[in-house]
Amino acid sequence: MITHVRAPLEQQQPNGAAYEQMLERVRYEGAYPTREKAEEVVRLVLSGLGRQLTGDERVDLAACLPVEAARVLTAQIPDPQPLTGWAFVKDLAARSGASPATTRWDTGSVFAAVTAHAGPDLITRILSQFPTGWALLFGRAELTQAA
Repeated sequence: MITHVRAPLEQQQPNGAAYEQMLERVRYEGAYPTREKAEEVVRLVLSGLGRQLTGDERVDLAACLPVEAARVLTAQIPDPQPLTGWAFVKDLAARSGASPATTRWDTGSVFAAVTAHAGPDLITRILSQFPTGWALLFGRAELTQAA
C-alpha cells in the first residue's frame, strides 16, 4: 500500500526548531510549568509508544516527527504483544512512578503533539494496529462494531 507521508518538519526548520515547537505544544497542552517537565513527559510517552508501534506505521511516524523525538521513538524494541490503551497508561505510570491519572494526562498531551506532526491518516493507520483503548488516548472516539 502506498501512502502519503508528510516531510518531517525539521527539514523545513533549522537547528531543532521543530522539536522545540513540539515541546512547547506539549507544555501548553499539558499545562506543565517548565520545558524540562514537558521534555520528560515526551520522552516517557514516546518511549512507551516505541515499545508498541511496529511496521510501516512506526517508520512513517518517525519520518514525521522532529529528529530528537523520532530517536526516542525508534530507540525502543517493540514488545511482541501490544498493550491495550489502559494497560499502556498503567505501564507508563509504573515506569515513571506517577499516578495513572497523571500518566493519562501526560499521554494525551504528547499524543496531541504527535497527531499535529503525523496528521489524521497516519494516526488512523496507527490506531488500526492497536487493541482497544488507544483511540481515546489520541483524543478520538473509540468506535466498535455492533454485534
